[in-house]
Amino acid sequence: MGGMGPRQKTGVKPAGKHKYLVIAVVVLMAMAGAWFFVHRTPKPAANASQTAQNTHSSTAKEPDTIRFIATGDELPHDSVNANAKTSGGYNYLPFFSQIQPYMTSADMSYCNQESPSDPDQPVIGYPTFNAPQSFAEDLSKVGCNVINLANNHADDDGQSGIDATLKVWSGLPKLAAAGINSSAAQQSQIATFTEKGVKFAFLSYAQCSNNKGVSSYGLNVFSQSLADQQIAAARAQHVDMIIAAMHSCDENRSTEDGWQDQTAQYFANKGVDIVIGTGPHWLQPAQRLKKAGGGTTAVWYSLGNMLNTQLDVNGLVSGIAIMDIDAKTKTVTSMGFMPTYMHYYWTAAQKAAGDQAARTDLMIYPLDQAAAAMAHSQDSTTVQAQTERVAQLMNSYTPVTMYTSKSFPR
Repeated sequence: MGGMGPRQKTGVKPAGKHKYLVIAVVVLMAMAGAWFFVHRTPKPAANASQTAQNTHSSTAKEPDTIRFIATGDELPHDSVNANAKTSGGYNYLPFFSQIQPYMTSADMSYCNQESPSDPDQPVIGYPTFNAPQSFAEDLSKVGCNVINLANNHADDDGQSGIDATLKVWSGLPKLAAAGINSSAAQQSQIATFTEKGVKFAFLSYAQCSNNKGVSSYGLNVFSQSLADQQIAAARAQHVDMIIAAMHSCDENRSTEDGWQDQTAQYFANKGVDIVIGTGPHWLQPAQRLKKAGGGTTAVWYSLGNMLNTQLDVNGLVSGIAIMDIDAKTKTVTSMGFMPTYMHYYWTAAQKAAGDQAARTDLMIYPLDQAAAAMAHSQDSTTVQAQTERVAQLMNSYTPVTMYTSKSFPR
C-alpha cells in the first residue's frame, strides 16, 4: 500500500496476545466484507433498450436548436394527378402518409413546388404543368412551410399562372415563399421570417425557364446582379442567416455541373449560410464551402425528387436533408440525410407496353421501410443497394450523417 515499505522477514513469531489480536482483526474484516457483498445495491446492467434510448436522446433537438429539413422536387405528373383524383377534386395527402411525421417534426421544412397552381386552368402534367389549388394546399398540410417557387416550370402557365400560384400561397400557413413575383416591386421585396430569435432571409432562383416569354420580374432567373441586389437588401434588414434556393436545369445526373459549382461558390463568397439545390431530379452530393466572414456554407447540390412518377430509379430514390442550426451561434452544426423511395405499382407487362397511365398505389416511404414495395416494382434493385449508393454519394465531399426511419432525429 502507499506509504509502506517492503515487509521484512525477521523470522520472529508474534507474541501470544498479539497473535490473537491479529486473528480477531482478520475475522472482523472478513465478516464486514461478507455483509457488504450480501447487502450491497447492485448496479443495473445496461441492456439493449437502454443503450438505444441513450443513443436516441443524443440526437434529440436541444432547446436552442432549430431543426431545418429540405426535400426535392414535388412534381404533379399526369399519373400523380390521376391517382390523386377524387369525386370532388384532388387529394395528394395519402402519398405522404408514411413520411409526413418526419416532415412535420422540424421547425422549418423546405419544399420545391415544381408547377403553377392555377385553379382557372386545366390540370395538366409534363411537359407543361399546371396543378390544382389543392396541390399547394396539401403540400402545406404535410408540413412544407419554406416554399421554393423558382424553377423551370414555374411559369408554364405564364404570368397569370404565377399570379394565381402566389394568390393560393398567400392564403396558406407558411414561413416564407419566394422565387416568383407579380410585379417588379414585389421582386425587390425579401422574404424574411424569425424562428427562435433568429431572423432568416429566404432567396430563390432558377437557372432557366421553359417559357421563353417570361417577364423580367415574374421568375427569379439567376444572375449575379439580381442576387447581389437581393442579398444586399436582406443584409439591410439585419437578417442573421440567409438561405438560398438554387434550381438548375442540367437534368438526370448524380454530380453537379459547372454552373452549380460556380453558383454555390458565389453564394459562399457572399456569406450565404445554406444553399439548397433542386432541378436535376437525381440526388447529388452535399458539401461545406468556406464562407466569407468565417465558417462554412452548407450546400446540397441536388435533393432529387420527392413526389413524382419518373421512370428511372434515380428519380425515385431521394430523401430528406436534415440540418440543425444553433440559435445562439447562428451556424449549421450538423448535416444529415434520410433516404426515401417514391413507389408506384406497375406490372412488367404494363411497363413493356409503356402504359404509364396504369401506374397505381403511389406512396413515399422511408427507404429502410420500402423493401416490400420495391419488390413489387419494376426497379430491379434492392433497399440495401440503394442505401449503400446514397450513403456513398451524399458523403462524396463532406461527412453527412445517414439516418433511417428509426434513427431519424426528433
